[in-house]
Amino acid sequence: MAHHTLPDPLIDSTPTRDTGVPRRSTALSFLCALWFLLFFAALFTPPLLDDADATHASAARHMALTGDLVTLHVDGIRYLEKAPLPYWLVALSFRIFGFNTFAVHLPQAIGVLLLALLGYRWAEKAFDARTAFYTGLALLTSAGIFLFTRIFIPEILLSLFLAIALYSLLQAMQSDRSAILNEDGALTAEAKVPAVAAVRSPSPRQYLSPSAHAYVMWTAVALAVLTKGLVALVFFFGAAILYLALTDEYKNWRALKPITGMLLFLAVAAPWHILASLRNTGGMNGHGFFWFYFINEHFLRFLGSRYPRDYNKLPGYLFWTLHLVWLFPWALFLGTLVRQAWTSFQRYSEANPLPEDQSFYWQPFATVVVGLALRDTAHIPYFFTVFIALALFLFQGLKRRQTNSPDGAPLLRTTTFPQRTTLLLSLFSTLVLVFFSLSTNQEYYTFPAWLPLLLLLTAALTRAERTFLTDPASRRWITVAHAALTILGLAIAFTLAYGLWTSRHLPFVPDIGDLLAHRGVGDYTLSMSHLFDLTGPSFAALRLPAALAALAFAIGPAVAWLLRQQRRHLASTTTVALTSAAFLIAAHIALVRFGPMLSSKTFAETIQHLESTQAVSGQSQVLLYGDQSYGSSIPFYLGHDVFLVDGRSSSMLFGGTFPDAPHIFLTPQDLLNAWGKGERKLLFVPLEKRDEVDHLLGNNKILLKETSGKALFTDRPIDRPSTTATANITN
Repeated sequence: MAHHTLPDPLIDSTPTRDTGVPRRSTALSFLCALWFLLFFAALFTPPLLDDADATHASAARHMALTGDLVTLHVDGIRYLEKAPLPYWLVALSFRIFGFNTFAVHLPQAIGVLLLALLGYRWAEKAFDARTAFYTGLALLTSAGIFLFTRIFIPEILLSLFLAIALYSLLQAMQSDRSAILNEDGALTAEAKVPAVAAVRSPSPRQYLSPSAHAYVMWTAVALAVLTKGLVALVFFFGAAILYLALTDEYKNWRALKPITGMLLFLAVAAPWHILASLRNTGGMNGHGFFWFYFINEHFLRFLGSRYPRDYNKLPGYLFWTLHLVWLFPWALFLGTLVRQAWTSFQRYSEANPLPEDQSFYWQPFATVVVGLALRDTAHIPYFFTVFIALALFLFQGLKRRQTNSPDGAPLLRTTTFPQRTTLLLSLFSTLVLVFFSLSTNQEYYTFPAWLPLLLLLTAALTRAERTFLTDPASRRWITVAHAALTILGLAIAFTLAYGLWTSRHLPFVPDIGDLLAHRGVGDYTLSMSHLFDLTGPSFAALRLPAALAALAFAIGPAVAWLLRQQRRHLASTTTVALTSAAFLIAAHIALVRFGPMLSSKTFAETIQHLESTQAVSGQSQVLLYGDQSYGSSIPFYLGHDVFLVDGRSSSMLFGGTFPDAPHIFLTPQDLLNAWGKGERKLLFVPLEKRDEVDHLLGNNKILLKETSGKALFTDRPIDRPSTTATANITN
């Protein structure tokens, strides 16, 4: 008789010479110290960046000042596209720490720490203490997690709440399962996996009952909805339903407390949505919050028809391959995970062979043909059809493998917590990745899948370390990863060393933006596009971070490989993490050097200084030319709203159609008519709009400040320029 137990590829009973793990207190202390060094210490610099960072901070500032916790406002205009929880947290941080960069990014840094600690606990319970330590290391030192927590976006909080919900789902289902673990945390004979007990650590102490975990799950899902919107429901319930269906655990649905849990969910998530709908009506074409938030920002955005159409979609090859960058350096060990997953699938296939029915293989092609036929009439996306075909193919494959199984057997029988963790996280991460491969997307949208992927990857790495001597495939894939890291590290170190040598006689220029090539690679839709703009003179401004990164990559990967050859696996993997940490510190220093180009805080400081020295009147009108995102840090640091010239676009478009919207929008003709008349005008012009403004105003403008191609103009000479004010203007 065939069995449908899911194989457990991430645990092995054959240890190598290096079997030690750090004590829990030592491991947690090390992870907290690493977090403090990488994330907490980076909270103070650079200043808030233009675009999303300062825009979202301005919305939270409005909340903190007005006490309106329902409707977000940016520059006085309704900002209805975002869920409120991240802004509530930052508004609270403002009330405690004041209006500064530290207060804006502190909730995100805390979110990273909590996610790392959750990953540690989950991996410790599912696998062992070493996997737990590696999971924490990987999460804290992955390039993407560090990069995308430098700006105020909700992804880290969404990832935290969804991870809590998934973990609580597994914990809640414990109540109706057969006892797999003894009171000591060791596996019983019923699990029928005797090898596991030899290498797994005792399960950590349980602080909550299964029923309490069910309510934690519903609360976490509600908080995820308040963080990012309905997509949280798609990800959680999509993965949960698939998991429960495949394992037949849906029969124990009462353990999830669906009725009282749903009431709890509504009590947490519904009030804000109801109040926001009631308070925001009468916008464009009679639409209000309900249409814009639910229809436009969710369904139409997924279909690429959102109004306004200001979102890009990464090419498929970039969408998938960039994950190797976001999960660097740990993505280099992906081969160990793929190899172990394939081995697991082969064992499952041998135990549960498919019947010889060739028609089975034609079913997915028939589904694709039907989807193509409906593509024009029913507007079904082609890739969605392919995904459905693949899902049906896999589902039918599992069903057909049940031919020799007893009636009522689950499609996949999971008997251990590692198996259940592996299945649930695989389903969840696959759903997130596929969803955003179909939808409009940005690079960081798949953030919620990164902890599941890293946890599975580090579990595979731990097993490969244990079988390093006995399994040639494990040794080969680890060796390939170290060889790739070493070669890549030497290439990076050589490139940086060459840049340092060629720029050794060039002077240091603080404003790196004036020295960039501005090649427009990728139209700057990629997070690291400006790296392609580096020139010799601009590289001179990056000597310190370049030297630090070159040193880290020249030494770290080689040392890690040497330790691996000596079978000192814990030390080797920790060295990989420390190499990445040194690189991330260098990256943060480089980001600070890019600050004058990425932030317009210095322009706000110039305006404030001119006003404080009475060089200009405090009643002067401050104007931004173009979309507010070009200089969104200016109104934040000024502490008041500004006028927008030709800025009724992007996130300001829909909110500006409400009848009570302030009159902050000017056309270029309005600017030309008012220039030199009435109150003094202080006009901020981004690099992208310089030619347009030069054509509009000609020489009828006075330059007050210029940095990184951005400029501040006024329409008349300053009133009483003091020596201090003049010095500030010319800097």
